Amino acid sequence: MDLLLNIEAFVRVAQTQNFSEAARQLRVAPSVVTTRIKQLEEHVGTPLFHRSTRLVRLTEIGQAFVRESTELVNRSQNLFDQMRDVGATPSGVLRVHALTGFVLGRFATVLKSFQDAYPDIRLEMSVSDEVVDPVAAGVDCALQIFPPASMELVSKQLFPVRRLFCATEKYLKENGTPTDPRDLHKHRLGLYSRYPSRDRWAFHRAGEQITLYLDASLLTNSVHLLRDFALESSGIVCVPTFVATPALLSGELTPVLSDYQLSSFWFSAVFPHTSRNAFKLRLFIEHIAAPYKRTPAWDEQLIARGMVGQDLILE
Repeated sequence: MDLLLNIEAFVRVAQTQNFSEAARQLRVAPSVVTTRIKQLEEHVGTPLFHRSTRLVRLTEIGQAFVRESTELVNRSQNLFDQMRDVGATPSGVLRVHALTGFVLGRFATVLKSFQDAYPDIRLEMSVSDEVVDPVAAGVDCALQIFPPASMELVSKQLFPVRRLFCATEKYLKENGTPTDPRDLHKHRLGLYSRYPSRDRWAFHRAGEQITLYLDASLLTNSVHLLRDFALESSGIVCVPTFVATPALLSGELTPVLSDYQLSSFWFSAVFPHTSRNAFKLRLFIEHIAAPYKRTPAWDEQLIARGMVGQDLILE
């Protein structure tokens, strides 16, 4: 068991290139990680890392064995999970990273139902708008709208993210209502800064496409701030439908250019194909995917009112 713990420490240091970060992820003191690496190096009879005050990198021997070591740690963790879960409820820690704007407001209900179903699984949720590599960040999966960053990661689609431009009637009355996407250049715009398509905006209608590069008066990584910016009659914003739906249904916000359709993205769970918590992770992903269909409930309401199109145009 000590040897396996030492190999796990080796894998974490290799992934993070930092002893202190590896210790944080393993929830042990940095001195413990240092001791485990030293013991492993003594066991194999050769250094596994080149160390300096600023840099930690694998030696040639370390590079040769890091992939197999990673798979060994993952397989052993999966085996331990399965042994514990025979005749018992799944238990242990599951670490998840999620984009802030895509979990606030709707996701707590899903988390509650998961914990009601699996009370012995403890969730550690880190929430930010940073794009993370699940392996380097030490999490079991990342909930995001971005495709996997490497071949070692796989993606499970959860639901499509439709978007639309909207504003208050007050703003549109004072500044005019765009009838063509190019009219947006004349308006104060609030845009999300982290879409995979960046500043490129594609508007689709009747088989034709208009592609624009838009400048924002407010560029932010918070879709909730964009919604609030629009509610203050500050400009026209583009936000995901799951953020805007309540305000659209109440009439506080009005769709802009609703006869054009924007491309959509998939909100997905991204994780290593050799996840160290595969059994718990599978339960989690299956559970959070269950409430969503190809057309989520919030989109069905907008489609019924003609505010967004039913067909998906995916990036």
